[in-house]
Amino acid sequence: MDIDRYLEILREEGELLLAAALRAGWDAEVPTCPGWRVRDLVTHQGTVHRWAGRIVSEGRTRDVPAPEADVPDELLPDWFARGHRRLLAALREAPADLECWTFLRGARSPLLFWARRQAHETAVHRVDAELASGPDLSPVDPLFAADGVDELLVGFHTRPTSRVRSARPRVLRVTARGFAPWTLRLSPEPPVVSREGDETADCAVTGEAADLYLALWNRRPYGERVSVEGDAGLARLWHADSAVRWSDPAPEHVDP
Repeated sequence: MDIDRYLEILREEGELLLAAALRAGWDAEVPTCPGWRVRDLVTHQGTVHRWAGRIVSEGRTRDVPAPEADVPDELLPDWFARGHRRLLAALREAPADLECWTFLRGARSPLLFWARRQAHETAVHRVDAELASGPDLSPVDPLFAADGVDELLVGFHTRPTSRVRSARPRVLRVTARGFAPWTLRLSPEPPVVSREGDETADCAVTGEAADLYLALWNRRPYGERVSVEGDAGLARLWHADSAVRWSDPAPEHVDP
C-alpha cells in the first residue's frame, strides 16, 4: 500500500471513530477495552495523534512524551478533530525522505511507517468506538486488513517485548484467504515470523482478512468467521498474551 492510501484510510477512520463516539455517548463502556469509557478512548486516540504528529512534524529522532490531556466532554469533539487534522497535515507535508524515530522493523521509510501505524491504530480504535455504540461495524478493506495482520505479526510480535511465547517449540499458522500465510514459530524467545506455509503447524487460524484483523487484535472472537484447527490452546495463548504495550520514554500505551 502507498502513503496516499494510508492517509485516505486514516482520514476516514478518524471521522468514523468520532461519529461512533458521539452516538455512544461519553459514559458508554468500551467492551473491548475493559475499564475504559468512550471519553477515555477518544482522549487516548487524540493524544496518540498529537504524539505521532509531533514526531513527524518536528523530525524527532527519539521518542517524545505523550501530551497530557484533561479535556472537558463538551470540548472533546473539536479537540479530537483538531489533533486528527494536524496529524494528517503533518504526514501530507512531510518530505518523502523524512528522518525520524520509529519503533517497528521493516518499514520502507519513516514517513510510510507513521502513515501505516496511525491508520491501523485509528482503525482498531474506531472498531472499539463502534462496538461501544452497537454491534454493527464499518467494513475493513481486505488489503488494508491483511496489511494490518502483517504489521501486528511481523512488526510488533518479533520484538523482544512480545509476550506470545511457548515453553516448548510450537508452530502457529495464520492465513488470510487470498494472501500468503504467516508462520509463527513460538518458543521461550520472541516469535519468529515468516511467509512460508509448507511447515506442519500445530494450530492453523484461517479466515477472511478483515475477520482475522479483528480477531488477532482481540476485537472479535474467532467464532464462525475465523476457523481454528489443531491445538486451540495456541489460539487461546494468542488471545491471552498478544496485547500490545510500550512504555518509557513515553507513558504506557496499551491496546487491549
